[in-house]
Amino acid sequence: MSARKINTHSLLGSATQTKCLDLPADTVRIRKSGFEFRSVTPFTPWTEMTVGFQMPGSAKRVQCNAVVVACSGTPHAGYAISMLFTNLSRQTQAQLQAIS
Repeated sequence: MSARKINTHSLLGSATQTKCLDLPADTVRIRKSGFEFRSVTPFTPWTEMTVGFQMPGSAKRVQCNAVVVACSGTPHAGYAISMLFTNLSRQTQAQLQAIS
């Protein structure tokens, strides 16, 4: 698999590529095993992505792998995207648990 940075407004590509997504800290809701955010474009379920986001209240950035598990909404109202973390390091797990 190859990784490439893409614009979040054009999530095109084959299912065999790992997509990269960079999210602002104020748009992400961290959960115990994943995170949620809103998008103007839908995401295909089971798409694996490398996701980077800034830790809330900190300048520290976290990069992790995640998979889209839910995408609901409409083009007019926007989409609610839910993703689960995959293959987190212990250090990243500890950092995320401290803020969730």
